[in-house]
Amino acid sequence: MKHSMMRGAVAAIAIAATTLAMAACTPSAAEDDGKLVAFGPQGDNGTLKDNAFTKEVEEKFDIDFDWQTTTYDGSVAGEKRQVSLASGDYPDAYFLVPWVDAFSRSEILKYGQQGVLLPLEDLIDEYAPTLKERFEEKPDWKESVTAPDGHIYAITQWSECYHCSFPSKLWMNSTWLENLGLDQPTTTEELRAVLRAFKDDDPNGNGVQDEVPLSGSATQPIINYLMNAFAYAPVAGPSSPPPMVMEGGEVKLAATSDEWRAGLAYINSLASEGLLDTAAFTQNGDALKALGDNSGAEILGSAVDLHPYDFVTPESPDGRDKNYDAVAPVAGPDGTQFATWRSPVNPLGMFALTNKSTEDERIKAIKLIDYLVTDDGDKRGAMGPEGEAWVPAVDGDVALDPELDPTFKPLTYDETSNAAWRSMAQYWDSLEYRNSQVVPEDVYSPDGYERRLLIASQEYDPYKPDESILFPSEKLWPNADTSAELADLQTNIANYVTQAQAEFVTGQRDINDDGAWQAYLDDLEGLGVAQFLQLEQELYDALK
Repeated sequence: MKHSMMRGAVAAIAIAATTLAMAACTPSAAEDDGKLVAFGPQGDNGTLKDNAFTKEVEEKFDIDFDWQTTTYDGSVAGEKRQVSLASGDYPDAYFLVPWVDAFSRSEILKYGQQGVLLPLEDLIDEYAPTLKERFEEKPDWKESVTAPDGHIYAITQWSECYHCSFPSKLWMNSTWLENLGLDQPTTTEELRAVLRAFKDDDPNGNGVQDEVPLSGSATQPIINYLMNAFAYAPVAGPSSPPPMVMEGGEVKLAATSDEWRAGLAYINSLASEGLLDTAAFTQNGDALKALGDNSGAEILGSAVDLHPYDFVTPESPDGRDKNYDAVAPVAGPDGTQFATWRSPVNPLGMFALTNKSTEDERIKAIKLIDYLVTDDGDKRGAMGPEGEAWVPAVDGDVALDPELDPTFKPLTYDETSNAAWRSMAQYWDSLEYRNSQVVPEDVYSPDGYERRLLIASQEYDPYKPDESILFPSEKLWPNADTSAELADLQTNIANYVTQAQAEFVTGQRDINDDGAWQAYLDDLEGLGVAQFLQLEQELYDALK
């Protein structure tokens, strides 16, 4: 009993301290100068202060911004944001970019429960009718932004970019296939045969064996496409969790299964024949693009990537950018055939208000966010002004999805323009909104590129895994008591799996040696994989 009373007293003291801290940090009307101090990344095309969209929304919502800016370099921006919070010299509001400096879920929960980030749900209910409607329209979005304590401390991004949903696509040189009289492969062994022909049969016709049959980059793992013929491979990358899947409601590490081992053995066999460029496990995107843009002869036969302009420059003088078409997921020996799928839910916090803001500033800021989740607000904030970045659709235009009525036509964006917030304004991107844009029907022109990606993604859609397999990492909220431990376990296990896979593929470890495989499994156990899976299971079970 005494123990319970003591816990209650400590809790009361903590709550009182938090309340005092919030009161101390909340400016009075007399103290506040009427400026909304806002933290955000700033590009090299002009200042946020002078940005045309900034000026537009300042007038529209009677906001006077005072910007604390950083760069689009993620490490620099993230550090500056963390320093601002640690020092106590933080702004009234954060306007962040997911791939630059957005809040992690651990940070959202930490600073929200400390009272630094304010709950937004009451503001949304009263002043953000469009955002409220969007949450009703996309319940997964509302679920993802609602912390376990019931509060919404940050607004995240909802993006149903269709082609982004299938990030691990194989793009193959169709001109080479035609030169050799070959069809696109449909199985793992047909893929091997095509890659052999690319390597040995001089498809570029220069009389030199300089072809690279298959490559990729470390940022978009080549393993994913190939592994999907043996076991489902979740989204992976340098900052991603290790590959986890669901099996009968139980969280599993896919990278320990017999099927995963079989996939690695197949990939190793490609590498041992010189059919797979092993630099794909270490090189960055620039190195991959150097292969695609090789001066003189075209040498890249295929690559695993989100889209081909990542590895070949649009409107190349010799037209090679038009040569790459997506190959649907190939089937493995037992018929396994998956496509890696990415959720439209982004768990990283883009917008948050702090306890330094006044009530008036909070209302104005949430009204601005409400505008950004309208179709017009997204076009203006993320794209730019009408007539400069986009124009309304006219009679005869065809939408990206021909079954939808076209609504707007994007124009070629001037990268030097300082007229929009671009990524900092991208909160809302529904499938219907995105697919209603006007896109030319010439899929091999830069203007028709989005249609080319749509058609490619339609080849992958039938192989999306069902929810019984997908591990919903983007929906999980950390437990304050175990979040630090879980983060360390995740980093160590993910890094080890990535390293070991590359070593198995390149032959530094023998994938066909039972002892080598067992040593790999033992190493994972030593890194705490059992504890890691238990903690992830607890977070998953908390969703129910």
